[in-house]
Amino acid sequence: MVLTERPVQLRGSAVARALLRLAGWRLQFSGLPARQGVIIVYPHTSNWDFVVGLVAKWASGVPVTFWSKDSLFRLPLFGRWMRWVGGVAVDRGARHGIVGQMALALQQARRDDGFLWLALSPEGTRRHTPCWRSGFYHVTAAAGVPLALGYFDYAARVVSVDHFITLSGDAAQDMAEIAAYLGSHTGRRPEQAGPIRLTP
Repeated sequence: MVLTERPVQLRGSAVARALLRLAGWRLQFSGLPARQGVIIVYPHTSNWDFVVGLVAKWASGVPVTFWSKDSLFRLPLFGRWMRWVGGVAVDRGARHGIVGQMALALQQARRDDGFLWLALSPEGTRRHTPCWRSGFYHVTAAAGVPLALGYFDYAARVVSVDHFITLSGDAAQDMAEIAAYLGSHTGRRPEQAGPIRLTP
């Protein structure tokens, strides 16, 4: 189900919005349906996505948390900066229950009326993959929070976080809805975009 109400309004950075405009980008964002949720961003095909996404984060005013590979946090100054901008280290070679931990954190934030939005790329990498990682789906479903469908469109020079849905619990139906909305957008390296389907 598409969520159209935007009761949570934020004041982003005018400087960041100006930077996006100077770079030729347009931000589509009109607020949030709740104080907790998950944002997926597709396609993720270039390191430039992180730069554009970070400026868009400041421009929108959404203080998102995001997962990133743990090796980036081992660099002393860069690791500290990554944590400052909202990064959470994830060891991709081991299972530490990060999905369950994040679902519990989102549930607790709902009970406390705290602000917590997790942003991630379901592809898990900027290289071509045959399917999406399912962590975003399990976190969103377990926490019972809205899912934002964000995208980078390098052809139109648009970065958007302005379409929100609630999951039905039927993964096939939900993925069809997600694909219908996100499938037409063009990444910086279109050949690297993976198909919109969950890990079998």
